Amino acid sequence: MHRNARQATILDIISKKDIETQEELCAELNKLNFNVTQATISRDIKDLKLYKVAGTTKKYKYAYIEGEGDVVTNKMRNLFRECVQSINYANNIIVIKTMRGNGSTAGAFVDSLQFSEIIGSVAGDDTVLIVVDSNENTSVLVDRLKEYVR
Repeated sequence: MHRNARQATILDIISKKDIETQEELCAELNKLNFNVTQATISRDIKDLKLYKVAGTTKKYKYAYIEGEGDVVTNKMRNLFRECVQSINYANNIIVIKTMRGNGSTAGAFVDSLQFSEIIGSVAGDDTVLIVVDSNENTSVLVDRLKEYVR
């Protein structure tokens, strides 16, 4: 089957089930008559920019965060709201602390906002570091980010 159909099916599967591993995703696709290997799934995960987030029935699960330039969805906003523990700043640096394992999810959300004041961001396991273009813009940007966690 074609890559686009397979990737659309992957997005459908992860929206309905908590999929923790590539092997689980491979098994789900094979049930739907997609003859795939773990290597194919690995490439699809990279292409789709899937992230691991805290799961409801499992420790972690794959999730999809819309890419840069896309409209920020309620689902993305909810993920950000649920995982952020604090947002602080000093000079032109913003630090977002998240629940363990959710730094990349929060970082992807911030990147999707495409704020022109952001020079760049780096996400770790439970922290996002954001560099802002000026000290003056930093407090304004913090207020804008905090709106998403209220």
